[in-house]
Amino acid sequence: MRLITYRAAGASEDRLGLLDSKGEWVAPQEVLNLPYSDMNELIASMTEEERQQLSQRAEDESLFIVPADEIVLRAPIPYPKQDVICLGVNYLEHAREAARFEKDSFDIQSSYPVYFSKRVNEAAGHRQGIPAYEDIVDSLDYEAELAVIIGKDARNVREEDALDYIFGYTILNDMSARNLQTRHTQWYFGKSLDGFTPMGPAIVTKDEIMYPPKLKIQTLVNGELRQSSSTDLLIFDIGYVIHELSQGMTLKAGTIISTGTPKGVGMGFTPPRFLHKGDVIECKIEKLGTLVNQID
Repeated sequence: MRLITYRAAGASEDRLGLLDSKGEWVAPQEVLNLPYSDMNELIASMTEEERQQLSQRAEDESLFIVPADEIVLRAPIPYPKQDVICLGVNYLEHAREAARFEKDSFDIQSSYPVYFSKRVNEAAGHRQGIPAYEDIVDSLDYEAELAVIIGKDARNVREEDALDYIFGYTILNDMSARNLQTRHTQWYFGKSLDGFTPMGPAIVTKDEIMYPPKLKIQTLVNGELRQSSSTDLLIFDIGYVIHELSQGMTLKAGTIISTGTPKGVGMGFTPPRFLHKGDVIECKIEKLGTLVNQID
């Protein structure tokens, strides 16, 4: 099933719901009788029995009574409990293009992942504008990524048990200001500006996706294909990442882990092809949908 956070047209209150597989109709919270205040509470509180019941109800087409073009899709988790955990250079070819641009000596044969965090005051939703920040950013870039949502508190998880701790998956565009990354010789500030975490359009629950995910991932800018790869090319896979991070650090229910981007980001071209006002970015992941945003 596809869980969403949305607002009715003209409303200011977030609601929960289900999106149909074509992205055309919504089953609203009041019809589904969801007793949760937001997606964080749903993830942390929903029992397996309740999840199965909701999944069965998601097959009832009569519940999908609201046209999707009459609501505003928010990020599935508009206000994450904590910073997003991100993986850097987790596709081999992206590691190579990043090294060329940043003139860093990335160890593409490293035995360990590169982890960093991304501050998210409020995640951007599908079709929400992304600020250009032209006064401080001269090299705005995109990064389509598969994001994993943790479903229950995870600590000391064995790699083979990782799936038990996954709630679902969504698309995350790890927007990046390359000049700020270079200036500060680290990635936190350049990836944490307000609006730099577009996410969605929905959380697709883990039962819909074969594990480990082997999904086509693509990015188009103004209709031009820029990124095209598959999530089965991750250097460090989801099971390994959950296992390693949970050794000594509790991954709370609702934690978002963004697994890295493939080659084809703007900085990887010669010359670089960065984003500008008016550009439209489409991040696509097979079975998860398409996340569309425009630079404002």
